[in-house]
Amino acid sequence: MDPKRRALVATAVGATALPAAGPARAAATSVGPTLVTLSGAIGRSNRGPLDPALDQLMVKHKVSFDKAWTVDAAALARLPAVAIQPTLEYDAKPHKLAGPTLASVVGAAGVAATAPVLLMLRALDGYTVGVSLADARRYRMIVATAIDGMPLPIGGLGPTWAVYDADRLPDFKDKPLKERFGLCPWGLYHIEVKPA
Repeated sequence: MDPKRRALVATAVGATALPAAGPARAAATSVGPTLVTLSGAIGRSNRGPLDPALDQLMVKHKVSFDKAWTVDAAALARLPAVAIQPTLEYDAKPHKLAGPTLASVVGAAGVAATAPVLLMLRALDGYTVGVSLADARRYRMIVATAIDGMPLPIGGLGPTWAVYDADRLPDFKDKPLKERFGLCPWGLYHIEVKPA
């Protein structure tokens, strides 16, 4: 590979690398590419309305908002990280997943920890599922950014994955492996916060 192309690849990989831990406060604005956009009943915003010309994936998924909170890799890395080790349905093996809790990501957008809200989690492929903030806290769901010490790739399960440790949760541990992760969209890119 020529040096110029190698530098471009290294820059692209570095832009998606997500450190596992950092200070507890998310940045007020995104500097890198947005990984997750939060909209709806949020208390903070750092971007304006959906742009029908530039937000093509959201338009295709019928997302709409007047304001939103965007989170990049650095903002996720600044939130306290949690590690879990569920057995994944895709290969029936345990894997270490790490990232901030879903509740802390939503909290960075100004949603109170005890707010009676429903989180509509939307994946890149359009899969959307709702989970209450209370259940997200009870399940200790994380927004995983790394698997087995490596960043979650786009085209794989990433770059972010809303997931819990199903092996250790009474609501899921006795279910067949293929039925444990219905509330866990990989390729998470949008969270709509709805009053419950």
